[in-house]
Amino acid sequence: MQAALRRFFDGDLWHSFRASPVAMAAAVIALVCAAGAFLAPWFAPHDPFDLATLELADARLPPAWADEGRAKYLLGTDDQGRDVLSALMYGARISLVVGLASVLLSMALGVSLGLLAGFVGGRLDALLMRICDVMLSFPSILVALLIDGVGRALFPNAHDTLAFAVLILAIALPGWVPYARTVRGSTLVERRKEYVQAARLIGVPPLRIMRRHVLPNVLGPVLVLATIQVATAILIEATLSFLGVGVPPTQPSLGTLIRNGNDALFSGEWWVTIFPGAVLVLIALSVNLLGDWLRDALNPRLR
Repeated sequence: MQAALRRFFDGDLWHSFRASPVAMAAAVIALVCAAGAFLAPWFAPHDPFDLATLELADARLPPAWADEGRAKYLLGTDDQGRDVLSALMYGARISLVVGLASVLLSMALGVSLGLLAGFVGGRLDALLMRICDVMLSFPSILVALLIDGVGRALFPNAHDTLAFAVLILAIALPGWVPYARTVRGSTLVERRKEYVQAARLIGVPPLRIMRRHVLPNVLGPVLVLATIQVATAILIEATLSFLGVGVPPTQPSLGTLIRNGNDALFSGEWWVTIFPGAVLVLIALSVNLLGDWLRDALNPRLR
């Protein structure tokens, strides 16, 4: 473990990260947002979803620096008296969990199908690529809406866990296509190289060749794509929640908070929707900047 860490800190990737102020700033923002989200039960000032602790007398309070603000509500409260800062921390946790889970699922599906299509070729390759073309002809948000709507119709009284699973599946299914096309193109190049031919000559099974030899050499572009897709998945989840078909109302995400605050925006309670929107932008922007840096750092032509 120590040797691996030593090689990492002595490698080109860490040197490239230290030489990029934008990547370092994006990493700090992403880590702060992630830490605040996943440590919300311990560091949030209040539990915004505990009805016993809500005080309607504290509803619609502006941020603490405003004239009518209170110090214990740093970013103000909504129409139910919930602390906006605490709601942001809990909501960001749900958005991040859904985004990361959907990306992992779409990456696993896309990498597997792309590796199979590129290595086997023939009719299987043609069939999978035509399926990719059909999937690309539909906007991902419409496919997610369709899958989520069908899931809710099939399970109208579903538990929150099943509702989350349907949402993750709705985001993951349209997202596997870029992984499949990327891995398929890299696999077509790798399968013609000498080490693959040598493994075939000595009788190594094709599945083992794909898993042990080809897969490690095609993961570079996949990691870059996955980093960028995390931000896309979070935005799609926020869009679905904003439209009212996302996470359950009992566990609102950033999109749900934006939708709830949108009605109060024109009445002067700007903080209820502006702060969730700002956090969503910060998370998406920091992850995208990290993805851009990782793409340049792993590109041998830019070294």
